[in-house]
Amino acid sequence: MSNAFSVTEPDWNSIKAADITASPYLVDDHHLAVPTQYGSLLFSISQFGLRIQSSGDSATLVDGFDYGMLVTTPNAEQLVFSGDDKHCTINAGEYRLELFSAPLHFKLYRNDILVQESATDGHFVRQHRLPPFAKTDAGWVICLELGDDESIYGLGEKWGKLDKRGQLVRSYNHDALGVNTEKSYKNTPYAWSPEGWNLFVHTPTPVTHGVGYAPWSQRAYICVVEDYLLDMFLYHCDSPAQSIHTYSRLTGFAPVPPKWSLGVILSKAYYKDSQELLAVAREVREKNMPCDVITLDGRAWQDTDTRFAFEWDPTRYADPKPILDELKAMDFKICVWEYPMISVKNPLYAKAAEKGWLIKDKRTGEAYRYEWDLSPFGEVLTPLPDSGILDFTHPDAYEFWKESHKPLFELGVDMIKADFGEQLEDDNMLSYSGDSGDRLHNVYSMLYNRCVYEAAEKYCKTGPFLFSRSAWTGSQRFPAQWGGDPQADWHGLAASIRGSLSWGMSGGPFFATDIGGFYKDTRDAELYVRWAQASVFSAHMRLHGIGPREPWSYGEAASDAVFDALKLRYRLLPYLERATQQASETGLPVQRSMALAFPNDPLARQFEQQFMCGESLLVVPCIVPGGKVKFYLPEGDWVRFNADSASPTNDDIYQGGKYYEQILSLNELAVFVRKGEQVVLGPEVQHTEMDMSATTMWPQ
Repeated sequence: MSNAFSVTEPDWNSIKAADITASPYLVDDHHLAVPTQYGSLLFSISQFGLRIQSSGDSATLVDGFDYGMLVTTPNAEQLVFSGDDKHCTINAGEYRLELFSAPLHFKLYRNDILVQESATDGHFVRQHRLPPFAKTDAGWVICLELGDDESIYGLGEKWGKLDKRGQLVRSYNHDALGVNTEKSYKNTPYAWSPEGWNLFVHTPTPVTHGVGYAPWSQRAYICVVEDYLLDMFLYHCDSPAQSIHTYSRLTGFAPVPPKWSLGVILSKAYYKDSQELLAVAREVREKNMPCDVITLDGRAWQDTDTRFAFEWDPTRYADPKPILDELKAMDFKICVWEYPMISVKNPLYAKAAEKGWLIKDKRTGEAYRYEWDLSPFGEVLTPLPDSGILDFTHPDAYEFWKESHKPLFELGVDMIKADFGEQLEDDNMLSYSGDSGDRLHNVYSMLYNRCVYEAAEKYCKTGPFLFSRSAWTGSQRFPAQWGGDPQADWHGLAASIRGSLSWGMSGGPFFATDIGGFYKDTRDAELYVRWAQASVFSAHMRLHGIGPREPWSYGEAASDAVFDALKLRYRLLPYLERATQQASETGLPVQRSMALAFPNDPLARQFEQQFMCGESLLVVPCIVPGGKVKFYLPEGDWVRFNADSASPTNDDIYQGGKYYEQILSLNELAVFVRKGEQVVLGPEVQHTEMDMSATTMWPQ
């Protein structure tokens, strides 16, 4: 590659735009080759719209190692081609693509309506200030047009504004150490516009998105694919729901999670021994706290010095079976933590290294020794030894890791918390597949997710389910994901909600957050209550963080309010089950942003903290101390939802198309249902093993 690329402010004058260097021609009936100085680009049209692929110096399709990110092979349609090296056209189905030279640029039409084109950001001395297509030292550069007031959504779990317009976003998984910056744990290079066009880059590599980013161009979407290969889809749909459905058809739908996973998951970092674990479990049942799952986090069951090797710490769990049996007798499902790292102090490290099952160091040919940077953690994290990283591209290593879960599930474990997966950071890290560093970094988490989920599919007696922190394109097929480690403050709550909605707008339908915040133990009772109330309406619900997260540990008033929220969660399980089934069928998330749920209401898009839970419940989370909420209700009449009142009064009716401000009491929720709609409710239960057959409709 030539021409350096500066992320700060590119020198666009120095980046040579691709030009058509010879007449385009049909490789076969389905692919048009366009020769450029960077090699030929191949254009095809399928049920997934326009596909643009690089082909090196030849006119043959490139079949790189795609790691199974796609579940459907696009069915390229027969092309009708006309034109020459100055201007040519291909037609197939609903789409027409026009290509122009000097430099190479395009216009894409669907049913004769222009849906996307190369950026028109011009210059005094040339038509395109930005190169429509180029290849630089950083990778491929593609510049697309943005409408003057056009919004853009998607691009994975991001903590800031849902509308990515004006942002510089990098699709690169990080151990983000919170929810405070652009860095996040779950990314995918998929974006969509309410105007109908969608962009998806099929790649394992990082992708940088300048989405109307003013230092680059406030009027263009500039996509930098940090790879020598290019494989990009552009398609148009009539609604955001159809857009996400199409993306899900291409990259996979999430299976329906087991019913018990919709119940409350209790956790903390961490229960120090079996006595503490059992004491908490007994107290939960004695106090009739609704709860289905209890979690043994990292240090709760593993020896930190030798983890991870599927071994129970013998000093605390010489025989874990009686402890797990007692938990099972109390009707708990059991979740245990893992990560894909093996301590150099564990004999498994030497065995795995000898077999070639660990990521290798290019410089030595030996297993790469990962050194932990503990500076961000202070006293929170026990010092970790150097570790090897399991190589999920090695078929034998993959099979070993999957099969190693069998004893855990046979012992009674129901759920795996698949933590980490963001540690392939060095280009000296070499995998069995031949990829290294950045080219493997993102997709590694998807391979890890898949391996653990397949183990659960094969061996878990109660149905496959896991929590993954890191995710990439395709990870939605291995549910579910949770939002990492937010600070235990109000900003952490607000950002976690935005992260869940952003992931949902990116094809990830199931999400959970750490109720109360992970770091640190602030004992903010009001925050804990509001976080729990908001999480009632997320796909999954977990109480977790540093310090106890049982409701009574926050005082009587907070405990009462959270108990009310947990009881409501279980009454909503029939409704949530339907929402998860719909998510599995359509790709629509359980938590739907206003831009996704009300695409034709431009005012609704501005309210990025409120959301729809499923089809009927409009949820306004309280994200500030003092109980104040600000919200907007779309057109139509709305009814204040209160499961404890069978018949709403006139005071519960709200006119839509209006903005509201209210102060909520500690145990009060701001949730609304369209007038005339009904919500199915179940009985009050403590866990999903109880009889849940009796249902009612609200309002009656």
